[in-house]
Amino acid sequence: MPEGDLVWHTARRLHGALAGRALTRTDFRVPRLATADLTGDVVTEALSRGKHLLIRTRSGCTIHTHLRMDGSWRVCPAADPVRESHRIRLLLANRDWQAIGYQLGVVELMPTGAERQALGHLGPDLLGPDWDRAEAVRRLSAEPDRPIGEALLDQRNLAGIGNFYVAEMLFLRGVDPWRPVGEIADLDALVELGRRLLEANKTRIGQVTTGDTAPGRRSWVYGRRGRPCRRCGTRIRSGEQGAAGEERVRFWCPACQR
Repeated sequence: MPEGDLVWHTARRLHGALAGRALTRTDFRVPRLATADLTGDVVTEALSRGKHLLIRTRSGCTIHTHLRMDGSWRVCPAADPVRESHRIRLLLANRDWQAIGYQLGVVELMPTGAERQALGHLGPDLLGPDWDRAEAVRRLSAEPDRPIGEALLDQRNLAGIGNFYVAEMLFLRGVDPWRPVGEIADLDALVELGRRLLEANKTRIGQVTTGDTAPGRRSWVYGRRGRPCRRCGTRIRSGEQGAAGEERVRFWCPACQR
């Protein structure tokens, strides 16, 4: 699933193409919004909130989308022909640009004033202007017996982190994914590391935590099951963590992360 840095980057692209321009075409290809039409409305901004995308208009509407596992946005000149596809869920166009949303997991239209009802459960956004590290630590600490690998993925604690960053953060801090939150000495440092990693990657395509952008060298443990740890040579392990039906694969070094 795309994580907060990619969603932030996508919002930036959408903002550049849509903000300040009147919509000349809107095509909602989800059944409950099939008759919705925002033609003539002006987009005021596009922004991210954790893994969620919000496109606001002058009339007070918000288009809320979520990429989930397979979603993506394509921005191209308005004159480019759109290759029709069953994967298109939403199309927004103005005189200069068009934004096409493919396989979006969520497409909703709501009053801007109702955003809090839809997203108010989210914790502090690691890439948001109102990022609050102390609040994120407070929320994590509220369940001291919970495994840290699960707690970090819970968007109610902090918004924007996914499997990739959980694996890399915990490796860099030497923390086993199953260690209870209450046994971690410095949650502040762990949370701040997550913010720095997302901040470093938000303006580029592709996530890098090692400082090496060469193919196959970008991560410490994520996706490297059975391969030697870059620090100690121990074979990287993987396993599922989480409640039934919500399991996520974890990657870790059993020697570096005790």
